[in-house]
Amino acid sequence: MAAVDSFHLLFRQVALSCQSHIELLAVVGALYTAKKGLKLLCQGYNIIQLHITPHLFGKTNLVKEYGEWAVVTGATGGIAKAYAEELARHGIKIMLIDENKEKLQDLSISITETYGVNTSFMEVDFSRGREVYPLIKDTLTHMDVGLLVNCLGELFEYPQCLTLCTEEKLWETINVNISAATIMVNIVIPGMVKRKRGAIVNVSFRSWCRPTYPMSMFKTSKLYLDTFSQELQSELYSKGIFVQSLAPLCVATNGITPYRASHRFPFLVPSSEVYAHHAVKTLGVSHRTTGYWAHSVQLVAAYWFPDLVCQAVARFLHPTHA
Repeated sequence: MAAVDSFHLLFRQVALSCQSHIELLAVVGALYTAKKGLKLLCQGYNIIQLHITPHLFGKTNLVKEYGEWAVVTGATGGIAKAYAEELARHGIKIMLIDENKEKLQDLSISITETYGVNTSFMEVDFSRGREVYPLIKDTLTHMDVGLLVNCLGELFEYPQCLTLCTEEKLWETINVNISAATIMVNIVIPGMVKRKRGAIVNVSFRSWCRPTYPMSMFKTSKLYLDTFSQELQSELYSKGIFVQSLAPLCVATNGITPYRASHRFPFLVPSSEVYAHHAVKTLGVSHRTTGYWAHSVQLVAAYWFPDLVCQAVARFLHPTHA
């Protein structure tokens, strides 16, 4: 009994001596919880401000805000095609640039007939490098280019490790995913600066978890556009030019929905048309965004959940490869 009483006495003495430390830890814990709670509230507020408010309050006159013409690269498919059509819906004239002349003609006619705006197109193979830009520059110099949408993306036929890529394919990827956007910006900026208005949208790539399959060259070349856009915004902000890094997650392009979640949770993987409708609403609102509310929610969730959970979700969302 004496030993038990001695233990309880010792325990009480230790507890009393640690009381001040326990109170300090409680204060630290409360501050940490408050910080995380404030962070969550800010993230929620940003999603509402970016993806809900623009749909509720008014319609921006994009022609008056930025200019008469929009130049869209990679225009014949996927997000670029839908984005061009959405801009045309707002009354903006469209210059389509891609490498397939037949598709360009069909899309140009379709946009003109559907939305009643003037269109033009240029057949350009950006993988050829420097030789294609003099003609583009001569054509665009005399146009009131208010928006440039860089939506080119050189994809591999299947996910491939860098060590298995040919040198020719690597140069094609660099020319299309990196050089094209950079030179196109360089071509249109002088006119925008002179008119003191304009917008540049670089469609990049965002991954909220580690990749589950080899796509390092594609991913990193597109991530270049994200960094490029942020630096460009700092450079051009004082000149009245808006720069946006548009970085979607999973989008069902060309009517194809290869993601498992698209059948059970279709709102997670929007069609190109739905995505473009939401993305255009973020013009002038956010310099760096996913462009779609469900994608922004996924990024917030990824911030709060461990990597293992994110990787498990990624394996569920992305298709499997043999």
